[in-house]
Amino acid sequence: MKFCSACGSAEIGLRIPEGDHRERYVCSNCGTVHYKNPLIVCGVVPVFEDRVMLCRRGIEPRYGKWTLPAGFMENGESVEEGAQRELLEEAAATVTLGPLLTVLSVPYISQVHMMYLGTMSQPKFATTPESTEIALFGEHEIPWKELAFRTVKTALEHYFECRRSGEFTLKRAKIE
Repeated sequence: MKFCSACGSAEIGLRIPEGDHRERYVCSNCGTVHYKNPLIVCGVVPVFEDRVMLCRRGIEPRYGKWTLPAGFMENGESVEEGAQRELLEEAAATVTLGPLLTVLSVPYISQVHMMYLGTMSQPKFATTPESTEIALFGEHEIPWKELAFRTVKTALEHYFECRRSGEFTLKRAKIE
């Protein structure tokens, strides 16, 4: 951080503010504390019958790798709304949201990934500027070695475990 967003001063430095226990960016001019907190990634495991929809990334990072439709939650929206929006932006698709499947803490990049189960009434989807290809995969067809992120692999593995058991539970994990 180079400038204070409150007063525009360049007098920003890392220090522990009074009453806190962590270093924060603090403006020496106006005293504003600038918190930098984890980002929330929200998304969907979209399912049609016994297949899961995956998107081939048309953007960085991990261009060309397969992923679940997900992205950063926006201000002013719920996690569920963010998951639905990301699905629409990445695959021009809609689902009926089911239970929250995973809450995955990714501290090394300061993110939390939350994935919902989503049921597609029809296999209607289309490529978008964010996805160069979209396809439905059975469990044994998933391109496991071409997945973009470990959180996607974890969410898919958990989904298939839940489907086999017939009980959809919440998986919490720390991805390192």
